[in-house]
Amino acid sequence: MLAPALKKGLGSYGIGARVRSLRLKRRLGLVELGKHTGLSPALRSKIERDKLFPTLPTLLRIAMVFGVGLEHFFMDPRKKAVLAVVRRKERIRLPQKAEKGMSSFDFESLDFAANDRKLSGYFASFRDVPAGKGAVHAHPGAELIYVLRGRLGVRLLEEEHELEAGDSIYFESSTPHAYRRIGRAPCEAVVVTTER
Repeated sequence: MLAPALKKGLGSYGIGARVRSLRLKRRLGLVELGKHTGLSPALRSKIERDKLFPTLPTLLRIAMVFGVGLEHFFMDPRKKAVLAVVRRKERIRLPQKAEKGMSSFDFESLDFAANDRKLSGYFASFRDVPAGKGAVHAHPGAELIYVLRGRLGVRLLEEEHELEAGDSIYFESSTPHAYRRIGRAPCEAVVVTTER
């Protein structure tokens, strides 16, 4: 249990309201947010209502899902960062959370330190999963994938597009899609998403 002074101090940042605002802006439900963060709906609800203050690792996981830096939850919204450098050693590797189908990739945010960014960039490593078995997902906006090495299968609805190093694909990410590595060689790509 937090001391009243600590509770008041943390409450002044409005962390819960900021999490809720980000979630609604992305049009994510509590359950869908849970797929990405690994947090239960009850815990997320308590965080959004300021009944529970998240630990920094939990808040960082939430921040990465929404493409903001930790500063987003603590800084004056009138003072936005316009530049952010993310060093390779600072990136955190996260697996895809798959509810249906096999998890087919791990990703690292390339721009988590930027506040309120207009796009989100990721470095992704893809796994070899059987055709049609990869986790299918969809989200608002658009997506651009640039393959750095290996061969990548991108399934949109029932059609799979095979990409090689140097190839790219752009699509509306509201279309259900899935990825898979083709062959045994490592497959890596830069993935950029937008909300519109």
